[in-house]
Amino acid sequence: MSRPRRVTLAHPSSELYGSDLQLAETAGAFATAGHEVTVVLPQDGPLVEVLRARGARTVVTDFPVLRKAFLNPRGLVRLAAATLRTLPALWRHVGAADVVWVNTITVPGWLAVARLRGRDAVCHVHEAEDEGHRLVRTALALPLVLARRIVCNSAAARHSLTAVVPALGRRTTVVHNGVEGPTEGATALPVRIPGDPARIAMIGRFSPRKGTDVALEAVARLRAEGRDVSLGLCGSTFEGYEWFEQDLRKRSAQPDLAGSVEFLGFVRPVWSVLAGADVVLVPSRVEPFGNTAVEALLAERPLVASRTQGLREIVEDGVTGLHAEPGDADSLATAIARLLDDPALARRLAETGGREARRRFSTEAYGRAVTEVLSPRP
Repeated sequence: MSRPRRVTLAHPSSELYGSDLQLAETAGAFATAGHEVTVVLPQDGPLVEVLRARGARTVVTDFPVLRKAFLNPRGLVRLAAATLRTLPALWRHVGAADVVWVNTITVPGWLAVARLRGRDAVCHVHEAEDEGHRLVRTALALPLVLARRIVCNSAAARHSLTAVVPALGRRTTVVHNGVEGPTEGATALPVRIPGDPARIAMIGRFSPRKGTDVALEAVARLRAEGRDVSLGLCGSTFEGYEWFEQDLRKRSAQPDLAGSVEFLGFVRPVWSVLAGADVVLVPSRVEPFGNTAVEALLAERPLVASRTQGLREIVEDGVTGLHAEPGDADSLATAIARLLDDPALARRLAETGGREARRRFSTEAYGRAVTEVLSPRP
């Protein structure tokens, strides 16, 4: 093991979704390895207690987070002003560290300050921006040239960076997320026969990228075929996408879906919801990795995931789950129907998926990989 180091992790959120939970795994791995860990967050929230339980010190400090609203000339001016206003606090936190671990590309100010103060900087990328204007994607990737090392949570995320700034490839490592499974092991998949009522589950934030609207349309198609299926949605809304949740609720109240869609709110841990599901959906249009897909596999539930980005690295079609075309409700409905009509296939995929997920996405392997990145440069 390398000598203990003072590590400051900067993270843009204090919630308990994918990149938040991965930050907790990262901080816990560093603390377990004997490093002094401080996590700086822009606001208080449920992540704070999780981090403290993992052995990390937490500090709440106001600093700007890059949002879509900043991606215009006026927004960039506001972002620059906010960065200057919070510069003294960032300067102080960076100065107290040997290594600055910047979690996601949405807080680039930390990389700049780390370089100015001569500190080691690592950026952990949880995004895979393949859409949008090339100039915008390049602008998002360019600050990463200030990092000594870059860790991407999937090959898809690495490709999205190197497609616009090829030089980043030399300093980039792919480390798939480590995901903790149910503490008491997976619950056995209930025995069902074709035609039985089926419960479908989807876990994730409400946004067009996550494809929640596609899930609703797929369930509507299945019900139009006479299938007794219902959908449980676990999650809350991304800031600025309140309109999307309103649209989802309006759609679910229409006659073809009325009474078949349940909005369960934020649920953590998710194992009770997954245990009650006959099929789990991850219908994202864009997904750099997909912790919820791994959780479905660890719960040993039949999974349908979009054939996109990081989900293709998690789910092997016909082996650990089924693929559906992103944004295509007909494709999603067809895959769900295949699982409902073939319980033996559903059970085989669930069991194989569980074994592979435990082998490929363990928190132990993840902790070893990210801790190794902290080794001082030669």
